[in-house]
Amino acid sequence: MDNPEKPATLERPDTPETASRPETQATPEAEQKAGLYDRFVELSRDIFAAGQDKGREAMEKAMERAREQMTAAGEFTSDQGETFKRYMRRDLEQTREEMRQFGESAKETLHPARLGAGALSSLSKIMKAAGHALAELSSKAESALEYESGEVTMAGTLTCLACGEKVQLRHTAVVPECPKCGGTRFRKSY
Repeated sequence: MDNPEKPATLERPDTPETASRPETQATPEAEQKAGLYDRFVELSRDIFAAGQDKGREAMEKAMERAREQMTAAGEFTSDQGETFKRYMRRDLEQTREEMRQFGESAKETLHPARLGAGALSSLSKIMKAAGHALAELSSKAESALEYESGEVTMAGTLTCLACGEKVQLRHTAVVPECPKCGGTRFRKSY
């Protein structure tokens, strides 16, 4: 996990269009919001892991308990907690979609018609790729979901829907406006 003391830095990948532009630093308020979201996600996961049920309803209950605990501790308002629950649902849906895509890819690759003389070699490559993909999915998930300025999201690359500008988030951060066109809607990838 990233060091919460370290400021969330927004950067654009070095391309001819962006190489000369300076990095954009997140505001202290945005850093605080991102840190609170990280704590909320971590507490929700801990509560979920401690429970016996492991379904959507159990995750909803864990998020609600985390919201209640953090609200009672004065870390954020009840409304902010509801917003974080919405963000976490979005991030979980993003992970679910990536897992679905990964499963479809594995099913196609493992189709009996494709397995033959090189089956063991192919299976070895698939397992290596699957292990890497699953490790990445534990902290990231690529998705075609839209994000808007002011929302909190985890690290990844945001692509402005208006102009195509890419903004790299190194840490959990508040989604900024597009530095190129001022757009407020993005698609995310990792």
